[in-house]
Amino acid sequence: MKIYTIGFTRKSASQFFDTLCDAQVNRVVDVRLNNVSQLAGFAKKNDLEYFLRKIGSIRYTHALDLAPTQEMLDAYKKGAGTWSEYEARFGELIQGRRVEASWADELRDGDCFLCSEEKPQNCHRRLVAEYFARHFGGVEIQHLG
Repeated sequence: MKIYTIGFTRKSASQFFDTLCDAQVNRVVDVRLNNVSQLAGFAKKNDLEYFLRKIGSIRYTHALDLAPTQEMLDAYKKGAGTWSEYEARFGELIQGRRVEASWADELRDGDCFLCSEEKPQNCHRRLVAEYFARHFGGVEIQHLG
């Protein structure tokens, strides 16, 4: 199984959608806590869902169980902890949610985890993908940016 991750920040709409189509992504799994912000531009939930379907016949789902809590996100963004501390807290959060059980029949080849961060290094979408790779055999991760 191959899964992808992508962030939309600092990408034009054409770069973003071309990247997804070129990778042959089947479904975008939005792991953002807030996916309706005006700052998201073309990646606001309803617009994104429409564009994905029209441009690439790509399905869309919003997965709040794979998002951090507001408290956790606010603390990290306000500098109340390091990335490694956030990473550990987020790992405990999704383990406690037992997402591997709820996603056992849901995760599909060609799924792409979406968040806003430009790069995957300091983004929870990478942590989600790695968590699933550890829990399900034969998962390859490709970061699309």
